[in-house]
Amino acid sequence: MFARIIRYFIQGIIITVPVAITVIVVYKIVAWVGSLFSGFGTIVSPVIDPFIIISIAVLLIFLMGLLGSSIILRPLFSTVDNALEHTPVIKTVYSSIKDLLSAFVGSKKRFNKPVLVTINKENNIQQLGFITQEDLSELNLQKGNYAVYVPLSYSFSGNLLIVPADHITIVDASSTEVMKFIVSGGVTDIDDKE
Repeated sequence: MFARIIRYFIQGIIITVPVAITVIVVYKIVAWVGSLFSGFGTIVSPVIDPFIIISIAVLLIFLMGLLGSSIILRPLFSTVDNALEHTPVIKTVYSSIKDLLSAFVGSKKRFNKPVLVTINKENNIQQLGFITQEDLSELNLQKGNYAVYVPLSYSFSGNLLIVPADHITIVDASSTEVMKFIVSGGVTDIDDKE
């Protein structure tokens, strides 16, 4: 019983921390931009000001992405990234958030290979998911097994399954549409357009 409580608590941390940190960072940026406006005594309209502040915050986040991609500042960002990746305790949270975000967006997308996994061949029960790793040799698993992430409906969580290749069927549809279909519990229509 106590082990199950601990397991649920750790699962809650894994789900909550990346979302909370992202919300806090965006909130702090919005609050900082808002404090700049109020520091200068600049008020356009109480209705319009929040939209201006949010637009500037989005622009700042965009500029950070642009600067992080520039040849000049990339070494600086790499140094900071490397330091965070090797700092005890911080590296666990930082690398988890970074990997999770890069799985959805960026150049290292992991949820781009939608598949249908046969869970029970006898009853032909299948589940939609995404191949995240095709080579599991680092885990000393035999060839022909794939790591398949299966998102849960109406949730940010999911399960990682190790599945033999003969239980996997590639889905010929947009990965975005398949993800929307899974998360909506099958309610969303699949759009043919990419």
